[in-house]
Amino acid sequence: MLLSHGGESSPATGPVARWTVDQVLAMAPDEASREAGSRLGSGHSWSAAGPGGGRTLWGLCRGSGSTPYRTAVDMDGPAYTCSCPSRKFPCKHALGLLLLWASDDSVLRPGEAQAPDWAEEWWEDRRRRAAAPAGGRPPAGPADPEAARKRADRRAARITGGAQELEQRLDDLLRGGLAAAGRPGYGQWEETAARMVDAQAPGLAGRVRELGSIPASGPGWPTRLLEECALLHLLDSAWLGLDRLPGPLAATVRTRVGLTLPAEGPAVRDRWLVLAQYDTPDGRIVARRIWLHGSRSGRTVLLLSFGAAGRSPGLSLPVGVTIDAEVTPYPGGGRLRAELGERFGTPVAATAPPAGGTTADAAAAYGRALLDDPWLDSWPATLREVVPVPSGDGGGWQLVGATDGSALPVASSAVSRPGLWRLVALSGGRPVTVFGECGHRGFDPLAAWCPEAADDVGAGTTVALV
Repeated sequence: MLLSHGGESSPATGPVARWTVDQVLAMAPDEASREAGSRLGSGHSWSAAGPGGGRTLWGLCRGSGSTPYRTAVDMDGPAYTCSCPSRKFPCKHALGLLLLWASDDSVLRPGEAQAPDWAEEWWEDRRRRAAAPAGGRPPAGPADPEAARKRADRRAARITGGAQELEQRLDDLLRGGLAAAGRPGYGQWEETAARMVDAQAPGLAGRVRELGSIPASGPGWPTRLLEECALLHLLDSAWLGLDRLPGPLAATVRTRVGLTLPAEGPAVRDRWLVLAQYDTPDGRIVARRIWLHGSRSGRTVLLLSFGAAGRSPGLSLPVGVTIDAEVTPYPGGGRLRAELGERFGTPVAATAPPAGGTTADAAAAYGRALLDDPWLDSWPATLREVVPVPSGDGGGWQLVGATDGSALPVASSAVSRPGLWRLVALSGGRPVTVFGECGHRGFDPLAAWCPEAADDVGAGTTVALV
């Protein structure tokens, strides 16, 4: 069967920016796909391949059967189609085809091979849908506002009941002592999380599950558990007193307990640099986080997409390219999350990072963001002219400002990733620009830029660290 993915974009003219190998691999849904796609990134795996125009590729990839897999890519989305049975987007064949293009393999250079009909039909179908006027679909039947209000009221009542029960359980835990939570066989967390799911409060359920992992997190866990219990109590109390909160904070609380709010407000059109993209497990689904920075507005926004069990999230953007697009912010503190709207023209390679600031600026920005959202784990920040150095405390690292000597510790979750060593190698003791998430656990580096060419990395090229 044919599997395709990708949002529609307006037709564009001009050459598409050639992605780097790192940008292609950063789009892989998981490590297994990254490795499998790398093995297909050479010409001997393909019986035929070629460009279908300025922004399209096609190929026939040899498989275990007698019939090759039909693979096509439209870089405007980007979007992919493949006859393989994989449920991942992009699949290993699409990754392999993109790697051929990124490495300028001779099999993809223009020649006598013409794009086959199946590829042309898929591209034409995408162009036709992109050119269709907005609202071309027949309108849905009128919604019943009274029925919707009653459903919202019923759900709010269930969440309120769940929040009250959670308050009682937290009170019981503190009265009995935190030591009980560290005993083997303590099963209150999963039971309590299940009760929050029944109350239709997935945000509360997720935070309860996080509490269950703290006793196994090493020395100092009682302090961390008490801190997280306090934040959960604060969220419970905020929900129970929702009508007394100002509008933006009330929207934040609704989002934190698990209510879905639509994107609202005027769309912001800008040239958005794709800073980072990575996936994290979120219960039975996979959440993909994509960070964008607008060159004109100076805003940094977060795109979220989700994939069900066994499927990668739908939205995927290559790190290090700039897209001309509209985004619409969601309500809530900071208005950080946004929804990607219409895209214009062709993505182009970025040549410079965001302006950035010092480590002290990043910490201060996170502090200000906590005023609007006390449950915020981190805030996006670009650090200018920092050097990664060992902190001398048993394997830790920190990012030290080359000009003022201020420093931020690297988050422990980042220390165990290969991306940290890539950052160290890119720096080589010299100052670099780093984008990441700054929070109470430290700074998590996600991308970096070197002011000068280093090894196979050009000056100003975005280097993905996740």
